[in-house]
Amino acid sequence: MPKFAANISLLFAELPYLDRFSAAARAGFEAVEILFPYELAAKETQRALLANGLELLLINAPPPNYTGGMPGYAALPMGSDRFQRDIRRVLRYAEVLRPAMIHIMAGYAKGDVAKDTLIRNLQWAADYAPGQQFTIEPLNSGDQPGYFLDDYNLAVEVLEAVDRKNVGLQYDAYHAQLIHGDAVKVWEAFGDRAAHVQIGAAPGRCEPGTGPVDFEQLFSAIDESGYEGWVSAEYTPSTKRTEDSLAWMG
Repeated sequence: MPKFAANISLLFAELPYLDRFSAAARAGFEAVEILFPYELAAKETQRALLANGLELLLINAPPPNYTGGMPGYAALPMGSDRFQRDIRRVLRYAEVLRPAMIHIMAGYAKGDVAKDTLIRNLQWAADYAPGQQFTIEPLNSGDQPGYFLDDYNLAVEVLEAVDRKNVGLQYDAYHAQLIHGDAVKVWEAFGDRAAHVQIGAAPGRCEPGTGPVDFEQLFSAIDESGYEGWVSAEYTPSTKRTEDSLAWMG
C-alpha cells in the first residue's frame, strides 16, 4: 500500500484549523497538505507541524484573493507581473513552512496565448526558485468551468514545453476519473510523470469506497509503478467525524 497523507483543508474540517494537525497525527498520518495556509502567520502553522511531527507536502499558489478574484492566473495573458509578485509572496511562506511542493494554479483562460503564458510563468518560477518543487494539476471542467488545465494530455504538453526538473505533474484520482473516465488508466498513462498524488472518490469527492474508481486496483498500480511519494487523501468525508471515514486505509 502507498504511504498516505491528509489534506487538512478538507479532512478534520470539523475542528479549528490548528487542532487539525494533532487530529491527523492521532489518526496515524505523518504528513499533511494545506491548500491555502495564508490566513495565519506561517510561524503558527510551523509550530503545529513541529509539535505533531508532521511533514508538510504541499500548498497552493497563489494565495486566495479575498475580494472575489480568480483563485489562479498563471495562464492569464497580461498577468505575469502579478504572478511573479504572488509567487514571491508564496515563497516567503515556503521559507518558513518548507513544503515539499507548491501547486501552481493555472486559472481561467483558453487558447494558445494562455498556454504560452502558462509555460513562460512556470519557467520563471522554476528558475527563480530552483530548489523548490512545483506542480500543475488538471481540474475537471464540471467543477472548474473554463479552467485552462483541464486535460492530462494538455498537462504533459505544458510540462514538456516547460522542460524544468522542478516542475511536475500532480495526479488526482477524482479529477482524473471525471476528466477521462478511468482514473486507473490515467495513472497507467501519466503516472510516470507524477510528482504528487491525491485521491478522492468520484463523482462525490468523498472517501474511497463509493463510485466507479477501483481504489484497490489504483493503489496496486501506484505501487507497481515505483512511485515512492505520498498519496494524499483530499476529499470531503461523508461522516461527521473524519476518523470515521478512514476505513479505506486498511
